Amino acid sequence: MTVEDSEGEQRAERPVLLQLKKLRQIRLRQEQAIEALGAPWGLSSEASFRAALKGILEESFGVEVLNVNEFDDEGTVFGVPDQVEIDIIVRNGELILCELKSSMSKADIYTFERKVDYYQRRHGRTATRKIVISPMVRPEARPVAERLGIEIFGSADQVSAL
Repeated sequence: MTVEDSEGEQRAERPVLLQLKKLRQIRLRQEQAIEALGAPWGLSSEASFRAALKGILEESFGVEVLNVNEFDDEGTVFGVPDQVEIDIIVRNGELILCELKSSMSKADIYTFERKVDYYQRRHGRTATRKIVISPMVRPEARPVAERLGIEIFGSADQVSAL
């Protein structure tokens, strides 16, 4: 193969690479639009799921399920003082901290970890388990969760392992 042949192949590949880049950008915009459309539905399904989980776990398994909303006046979780919400399951003295969301990103995993740290410091209790329940977990979030010791349950077959 000559230098001219190699340069010709590179020139021929450029339009293909540009098209691939454009397709990736279009796909990203579509994913963001779909997420934005589903956001209001996600909030109401989170509330429904939380209520169902509470009813099932408390009535059938004798555990206590709490949705805690507290004011973080030091800004530990979000960097500024703000309201912090976390779900708690208490079973035989075991403390399980949960995050229920319609979708989870890498940033959401880090935020949940800060919520856990905040709760543990404020209440002087250590969580036995940290759990995220979400049907849509971005792939880049999974290794972060694993490194932080956060369990992810994203489908019904995984939830049975609780």
